Amino acid sequence: MSYRRVALIGLGLIASSMYWAMKRTGAEVHVTGYARTAETRETARRIGLCDEVCETAEEAVQGADLVVLAVPVGAMGRVAETIAPHLKPGCTVTDVGSVKRSVMEAVGPFMPEGVHFVAAHPMAGTEHSGPESGFAQLFDNRWCLIVPGDADEAATAALETFWRSLGANTERMEVDHHDLVCAVVSHIPHLIAYTMVGVADDLARVSDQEVIKFSAAGFRDFTRIAASDPTMWRDVFLTNKQATLEILGRFTEELFALQRAIRTGDGDTLFEYFTHTREIRRGILQAGQDTSAPDFGRIKVDK
Repeated sequence: MSYRRVALIGLGLIASSMYWAMKRTGAEVHVTGYARTAETRETARRIGLCDEVCETAEEAVQGADLVVLAVPVGAMGRVAETIAPHLKPGCTVTDVGSVKRSVMEAVGPFMPEGVHFVAAHPMAGTEHSGPESGFAQLFDNRWCLIVPGDADEAATAALETFWRSLGANTERMEVDHHDLVCAVVSHIPHLIAYTMVGVADDLARVSDQEVIKFSAAGFRDFTRIAASDPTMWRDVFLTNKQATLEILGRFTEELFALQRAIRTGDGDTLFEYFTHTREIRRGILQAGQDTSAPDFGRIKVDK
């Protein structure tokens, strides 16, 4: 691992998993951490998350070779402005947000000369949040998308090496393409999940008890996704409007086509559509991008 000192700003699922994964490598790395609330900082200290939990973000980034912004995307710019005067010359700042254009525009202007900002997005997660939700295996065989923009090549390559040391596969991607891809594979599925759970709750003829009692695997998957952190997802949709609305429009067109097929009794169309989408699902499984099994829980490693 090329970084000797790493600062984690924000101590939720991704940052805590990064810490446990770093310690799993056995590398000699000193990790500082900061969280906005005193309660989260105290929890981190209690469970041994980070080698040092700091009271301010400014203190956490002192001397760091790598600074990871693991806060909601709507807060990235504010945090970057706060820490900018305290960054070590030559260090790399990165993020873990699932939107890249808005983050790069929010963070980039605050980076001092000689500090490298390299945007990144680990495509991994669970419905759990908070410092106790992290586990070392979260990134194993998952993709971390690197969106360098015009960032320094050496800094970009070093960040790729870092993520591979945590178990991830890496691929570079152009910023707007990233936001469109993530709207398809992540953002819209979450929006649909939130909506479906809301629809079930609104149906007067179905009580909350019956929804829970009779929910099959499909609906349980919706409820799992809809349990994700609301602050994070609010910011995602507000900062990735263009791509989200474009894919949502396409989804609506597909939904109308299926609605028409059901109304007219067009079984052939439904069968062909479901057969095609089943093959896509098989491709996802073959690519190793389904983490529903095995369930590692929230496994940690000894410091």
